[in-house]
Amino acid sequence: MEHIRINDKIRLEKAKTSMAPVIFQTIDRDREYLKEWLPFVNFTQKVRDTELFIESISSPENVRDEMFSIWYNEEFAGLVGFKDTDWINKKTEIGYWLAQPMQGKGIIVACVQKLLAYAFQKLKLNRVQIKVAEGNLKSEAIPRKLNFTLEGIERAGELHGKRYLNLKIYSRLASDSQ
Repeated sequence: MEHIRINDKIRLEKAKTSMAPVIFQTIDRDREYLKEWLPFVNFTQKVRDTELFIESISSPENVRDEMFSIWYNEEFAGLVGFKDTDWINKKTEIGYWLAQPMQGKGIIVACVQKLLAYAFQKLKLNRVQIKVAEGNLKSEAIPRKLNFTLEGIERAGELHGKRYLNLKIYSRLASDSQ
């Protein structure tokens, strides 16, 4: 899937290395805002770092990740996609981040809702999860709004600088949607 139309303002496009400059510029511009919850921001110091990330998730050998750029009124807004997909057990995780000026427009809710439908209906997955760092209330609002179930806490689940963050694990099952 290369393109997904979410609504008249939002579209997703499969992330490509040609997008690396605009993605990096957004990360660089919003660095202070994004790095509070996203550990990769500190390791993204030049456009080449973003290119390498996109190449790693776009390689034919990678069947576990699929990342989409988010475009809001044709302006780059962030990334959303599937990560660590386990095809044997029919499950995946949805990850996302949004540029600071794009917050509060319902963009991520709409994108995750569309990817959920795609995961269950087209990919025939059984489980989709979202992991959220404890305290990241904006990010946690997404699975809560979309009726995910809070399963528990993954203690010290993500290294963030020199400290570990606990992650709240939210999930939806295909049977939850019926």
